[in-house]
Amino acid sequence: MRRKSEIRNPKSERIQKPEFRIGLPFAPVLVVLAAVSTFAEPLPSDWKNIQTVQVDQTGLIKVSVPVETLDAARPDLADLRLYDDAGREVPFRIERPVPSPRAVRTAQNFRVTLANNTTVATFDTELRQPIDRVTFETPARDFIKGVTLEGSNDGRTWQTVARDQPIFRRDGASRLHVEFPPTAWAHLRVTIDDRRTEAIPLTGATVHAVDPAPVPAESLDLQVVDRDESAGQTRLTLLAAGARVRLTGLHIEATDPLFTREVTLAYRDYVEGEVRENVLARGTIYRVALEGQPAASNLTFAAEVTLPARELILTIQNGDSPPLNDVTFRATRRPLHAAWLAAQPGAFHWLSGNAKCAAPRYDLAALAASTSAKLVQPGGRPALTANPAYRATEPLPEIQDVGTAIDLAKWKFRKRVELAKPGVQQLELDLETLSRAAAGFEDLRLVRDGRQLPYLLERTSISRRLTPTIEKADDPKRPTLSRWRLRLPCANLPVTQLICDTDAPFFQRQVTLTEQVPDERGNAYTVTRASTTWTRTLEQRKEKLVLSVSPPAGDTLMLEIENGDNPPLALKSVEFRHPVTRVIFKTGSDAAPFLYYGNPHAGRPRYDIDLVARQLLAAEKSKAALGGAETLKKSRWSDAGELSGKAGWAFWIVLGVVVVALLFVISRLLPKSQG
Repeated sequence: MRRKSEIRNPKSERIQKPEFRIGLPFAPVLVVLAAVSTFAEPLPSDWKNIQTVQVDQTGLIKVSVPVETLDAARPDLADLRLYDDAGREVPFRIERPVPSPRAVRTAQNFRVTLANNTTVATFDTELRQPIDRVTFETPARDFIKGVTLEGSNDGRTWQTVARDQPIFRRDGASRLHVEFPPTAWAHLRVTIDDRRTEAIPLTGATVHAVDPAPVPAESLDLQVVDRDESAGQTRLTLLAAGARVRLTGLHIEATDPLFTREVTLAYRDYVEGEVRENVLARGTIYRVALEGQPAASNLTFAAEVTLPARELILTIQNGDSPPLNDVTFRATRRPLHAAWLAAQPGAFHWLSGNAKCAAPRYDLAALAASTSAKLVQPGGRPALTANPAYRATEPLPEIQDVGTAIDLAKWKFRKRVELAKPGVQQLELDLETLSRAAAGFEDLRLVRDGRQLPYLLERTSISRRLTPTIEKADDPKRPTLSRWRLRLPCANLPVTQLICDTDAPFFQRQVTLTEQVPDERGNAYTVTRASTTWTRTLEQRKEKLVLSVSPPAGDTLMLEIENGDNPPLALKSVEFRHPVTRVIFKTGSDAAPFLYYGNPHAGRPRYDIDLVARQLLAAEKSKAALGGAETLKKSRWSDAGELSGKAGWAFWIVLGVVVVALLFVISRLLPKSQG
């Protein structure tokens, strides 16, 4: 007899079946099996996943496809199948509800007057259906104003529809619209309060009608799996309940009373041999308030964005402000409906997870009227509990960590990789490795027992702070120039930014960052790594110097500021920033591998793991760490050809002296010729 907690296909494979519950307040209803029922007939064995629902009625059924099934299916849903309890395939139709376009009109007869510390604009809506939003147009920058909006249908009698709503544009964020209860208005009048600040020009407005047919939205579970605070930004790694879903919005809540932040939502993908972050959406969240008025906020962005992966990266740009407090998230998604004809009550089984099957071709004439079917909305789900019979399996068993043998004679350095546990690993390269590895990291090799472990290279958007050692190095011959010598902990670091700050209230200075680099003969010449004009006005008191830097060859840089006839600037802080680079790999053993680097002649490795990069990125990862560096033994003669600069010249001079001395000795030993 089959156990209810498991099912077996003809090949005796155990398949764990996820559960969900769907309900209606009316009977008959569509309910979820609390315990998975036993199949009357075996289901196809080529599909990895099964999800079962119990139907207690016959006729046309329309239901929202569970997010777990969407996540397990292929991106095009070509492997999605539906079977009844008798083992028969059931044709179905997929429908993607989308919102209808809203009517938008440009305001007509737009008239503006100034009187009694107010700006008053009157205009016609040109819409007969209810409206709920007006967006204003202005070229003004850096302002915040209180707005009162009135509506009228005859142009004489006015009714207040919104009072003291803020509109603003500040620090890259803006709110230029006013929202109000849906009502049909022929005319609108807006009054802007100019008592605290000077008036702003209004050049026009746009009127938005109410959405005629709102599309329902369902909640999407999000979990925070990682948080990183670095270099003026908060970076959060989120794990959604499923991929292949379309967001209606991502809502970010914080306890801070007032704030403005730029945010981005991205996902990781494997492109051209590297892991890169692709931005899905950008936006600005804010909570602002006029003095004595309640706060207005916009904390939702990323509307109508399809998630290609479960793992998402949310970046909040904090600038000079502290991180937001008690950040929480709430996401909603557009449902995806499936309609089918239930000939009889019973269990129906969703199948997904077949990479080789073709898309089904059904005769859907019987489902032509599916739009008239009554939609069954998802209800509550049973609590997630641990299965006592569950046995943990190896993550991504298709990925083997056995690679080819490698000759490591030309590698100069290695570090032991410390593992917390076997599985998929995420390893961040430290400064010493960044300094000694090749510029493009072509020479990185993960090796255990003389064999390579395949890996993915990830270049992230995370940046780390790096504080140099600072020495004043003014030149007495150039009294108008302030100079500082900046020393990095290692040479050849991939720093990309230099950030400086000072307490001076206003100034304008020419700033240059240079480096002394030796040529092939050992003679030093100056290379400019960055140059710009640093300007601060009374309106920009927080403006720091941010220089984009080309990576230096050594560990010493010279920062120069031309003061002219002005007093020199006193720097309050100086820091570099460098991007974080990671290595992602899988190991089935807890035996620590080694990371080899320091071979300028190595080419980029080519691994088959590239073909399963997305699955590797989506897997749960453990954080590995690097141990101390080991310098590998190398022949002195092999190093001779790599000598350059003064060391190279010294080598050849010594070699020449030795050759001359040998020739002199040989000439003395030769017999003298007889006259």
